[in-house]
Amino acid sequence: MTIEESDGPIADQVDAVMLAARVLVGVTASSVAAVEDRITLPQLRVLVMISSRGPLNLAAVAAGLGVHPSNISRACERLVAAGLLDRTDNPADRRNLVLELTAEGRTLVAQVDRQRRDAIARILDGMPRQRRASLVPALRAFADAAGETAPDAWQLGWTTA
Repeated sequence: MTIEESDGPIADQVDAVMLAARVLVGVTASSVAAVEDRITLPQLRVLVMISSRGPLNLAAVAAGLGVHPSNISRACERLVAAGLLDRTDNPADRRNLVLELTAEGRTLVAQVDRQRRDAIARILDGMPRQRRASLVPALRAFADAAGETAPDAWQLGWTTA
């Protein structure tokens, strides 16, 4: 093991990630602002999670987002009323409700995702091609180190596609 491998991150590395985080927060905030007249950020997180994971019950959504089930219940009621989420009885256990996106909900999540992807593509287009190629393994390793592997990427409210 070299000294570089055994030492922790250096200030330049932390600073670079902080700068990139600011850019990504700006991209995310812009995409959320585009739909904030329709839904809140917590409601968007619910939609993105269900979009990424498939139909879920209230307990699974609450556990996945680390919130109390009553908070999810209220958020889901609003999403059902807005026509973005369907709530049906689980045929295997009628005490459980199954939540899934409506066509309108899928369209809204796709709109937010498309807006983020377009913004990121514009930023990447401003980088030299060779530097862009080196981003893929570095960012995947960064996400892995944070525990944000593809199946769990919805936890922060982003899609995995």
